[in-house]
Amino acid sequence: MNLETRRPEKEGTESLIERVIGAAIRVHTELGPGFLESLYEEALAIELRSLGLQFERQKPVPIFYRGQPIGQHRVDLLIENAIVVELKATTALEKVHFAILRSYLKALGLSDGFLFNFAATRLTIKRVGREFHSRPIEEDISF
Repeated sequence: MNLETRRPEKEGTESLIERVIGAAIRVHTELGPGFLESLYEEALAIELRSLGLQFERQKPVPIFYRGQPIGQHRVDLLIENAIVVELKATTALEKVHFAILRSYLKALGLSDGFLFNFAATRLTIKRVGREFHSRPIEEDISF
C-alpha cells in the first residue's frame, strides 16, 4: 500500500474527476497500448503525484458477510478518499469488470468510480456510479 500524503485544497468532485481523467489521458498518450496494468498504474501514480492529489495504491478493502469479516480485496487506486479507479489492459471491458467496481464502491461506501482500459488505441473511460437506493449508473466518457 502506498499512501501519498500531499493534499490539494478541497475541490469539487467534478473538478477532481476532470483532473484524474486528464492524468489517465496523458499516460495513455505517452505510453500507448500494449503494456501490463502495473505499468499504467505506476505511470498514473506519477501523474497524480504531480497534480498533488492524495491517493492509495492497491488499497485493501475488507469484505464482510452478515457483519463478519470474510477477507479482503484490493482496489487499484483510491483517490482523495472519493474516487475508485480500476485499471485494465484488456481487449474489451466485460460486465464483470463493472460488477467488481460497483462492489468496491459498495464496500467503501462511495459513489464514484472509473474503469480505464489502456489496451485500446484510444483510452476507454467508463464512469461507474452507485446510487444508494436504486440501480447503478454506468456512463461512457469520450475525449
